Amino acid sequence: MNDLHNPDLSVVVPVFQEVENIKLLYDEIRSALEQAELDFEIVIVDDGSTDGTIEELHDIATDPRVKLVLFRRNYGQTAAMNAGINNASGQYIVTMDGDLQNDPRDIPMMIEKLEEGYDLVHGWRKNRQDKFISRKLPSKLANWLISRSTGFPIHDLGCTLKAMRREIAQELELYGEMHRFIPILADQLGARAVEVVTHHRARQFGATKYGIGRTFRVILDLITVRYMQKYFSSPMKLFGMIGIWIGMLAIGSVLLTTIMKIGWGTDMTGNPMLLLGILCAVLSVQFFSLGLIGEVAARIYYSQHDRQNYRVRKRVNFDQTYPRLKMFPREAA
Repeated sequence: MNDLHNPDLSVVVPVFQEVENIKLLYDEIRSALEQAELDFEIVIVDDGSTDGTIEELHDIATDPRVKLVLFRRNYGQTAAMNAGINNASGQYIVTMDGDLQNDPRDIPMMIEKLEEGYDLVHGWRKNRQDKFISRKLPSKLANWLISRSTGFPIHDLGCTLKAMRREIAQELELYGEMHRFIPILADQLGARAVEVVTHHRARQFGATKYGIGRTFRVILDLITVRYMQKYFSSPMKLFGMIGIWIGMLAIGSVLLTTIMKIGWGTDMTGNPMLLLGILCAVLSVQFFSLGLIGEVAARIYYSQHDRQNYRVRKRVNFDQTYPRLKMFPREAA
């Protein structure tokens, strides 16, 4: 990365098998941002392409504003997004897909929103140009479910086109399929977010790399996000409460078994209520143990690298020194 000059804007583009799209995308980004007179760099992360995309990337990298991060193999879109953010140097960071469906001409409008005081601007593909059954319907259902379960109002969580401030981007912890939850993760950090309508175009070349099968992975990550929203800093509030309710059920089952023995002479040995009481007692202890382990894990997490369970928006009368962004870790040879 260039230490002598940091651009105002970094455009992060994860790509995988986009040999027909990459030069056209570069031309569109360059044209849109030069017309808007923005000082920019383009950080393209290749996620292990084998179709000639890398050769095309080297051709456009004759432009010094194009920075390349090439993975040794396919790690997934979230890892590519994380690598791009970690290797970006702009004050503002924009993420977008490499398939030409996002329109780079929306970027100046999103930057203007950031300059109004927002920390993150996420796109809404209101007039989405995709197949209804395989893409639009699952997306609508997923967005409804995520919005209801997290309490975060959003129409289109799957839109990759986003603009954010550097300080927010560098605090995001992206793994698994978490890139699609960036607005929610940023909201947890105290970011001011706004959703704007953006253009969306039909795919011209190649085929989508993501099908309906990813829905199950999204649901699992949604559970993770919901847990992190409410219980990450204090897991005992979740597991301890479950343990209390199951413990009360265990006590009730044992009391009922005792009443049945004293009142009606029911055999305790084969009584299913006694077995239920024993099972619930064991489960109660296990949930309390999970809560304690979670509490210890949370303390370890926050004790490392000076992590805190709060975020500071502004510092006054301090020396404003900012650490360099962490680089994407190299894979062991």
